[in-house]
Amino acid sequence: MKNLKIILVAFLLFQLSSSNAQSHDTALEYLSFVGKNQLTITKSMWSYTKAIAHSKSDKNIDRKRTALIKTIDNAISKIQKTKGFGGVEFKNQVLKHLRLNKSLLKNDYAEIIDMKAVSEQSYDYMEAYFLAQELADKKMEEAQLEFETNYDAFAAKHKIELVEVESDLSKKMTISNAVFKNYKEMYLIFFKVNINEVYLLDAIDSNDINTIQQNANALSQFATEGLEILNTVELYKNDPSLIKITKKLFNFYIDESDNKITEITDFLILNEDFNSIKTTLDKTPQKKRTQKQINSYNDKVKELNRSVKNYNALNDKLNSKRSSLINELNNTNTRFLAKHIPKD
Repeated sequence: MKNLKIILVAFLLFQLSSSNAQSHDTALEYLSFVGKNQLTITKSMWSYTKAIAHSKSDKNIDRKRTALIKTIDNAISKIQKTKGFGGVEFKNQVLKHLRLNKSLLKNDYAEIIDMKAVSEQSYDYMEAYFLAQELADKKMEEAQLEFETNYDAFAAKHKIELVEVESDLSKKMTISNAVFKNYKEMYLIFFKVNINEVYLLDAIDSNDINTIQQNANALSQFATEGLEILNTVELYKNDPSLIKITKKLFNFYIDESDNKITEITDFLILNEDFNSIKTTLDKTPQKKRTQKQINSYNDKVKELNRSVKNYNALNDKLNSKRSSLINELNNTNTRFLAKHIPKD
């Protein structure tokens, strides 16, 4: 979202006029009344932005969105009840701005929350989720620009000299946009590689040897390409934390796909062979079983037992390392946002 500039119009003079008044005696009073309501909305918008940045709960984020809609509804109600100054043109412009923001929050941002629920299923879904955020923010930015233009025009028409000061809230939201842009860029680089490991693990669970090999090759390729891309990414405030942990994960994926998958597929093939021998032996009546069948079965049992220990040890090692790195990534993401996005 664009820097939300709060246009200060001597709010100390607002004491001349009650916020519940049905009309205002001067253009300055009316402009101050509108500005105060806009400031309230901006504060609520910042609360919503903080929820996105610092909350892991989608329910909490949606509660913030609902609270913001109520704040806008209150502002609309106040402005509707108050007589416009010098006609209704500026009043209608302000109401249009507020209703557009409300529509964005009720529709666009609600859809974004729904998209988040499925965003982890594929790279395309994740990219679409981030794009939807950008488009909604752009609409909000354009609405804010139109509001400021109308605000300035009303002040000029009534010969009110505005003192434009970028508020602390405005600065914080500008910082947030830059931080989120960098974070999303980094996360998409990671996700494009990570989703291939998800496919690989699914193939292993399904004992699909061909698909395992295909996904292992793809994971190695994307992880190698990802390392090259990371070398070109511009750091935010010279903070290398996201790149460092992402590189760790990509190197893990390369080692997994290039060096560990062969041992996993060998075990799965051995297990298939054992099941085939066992099935054949089980179907053969005991009196008709040959010594060769029995010896083959016993040899395969011994081989499988030896391999099971190695296979389980390898899986435990991979799962432990993967879990550790993913936790490190999540913690790094949290620290990155908490470090660079203001909380107060």
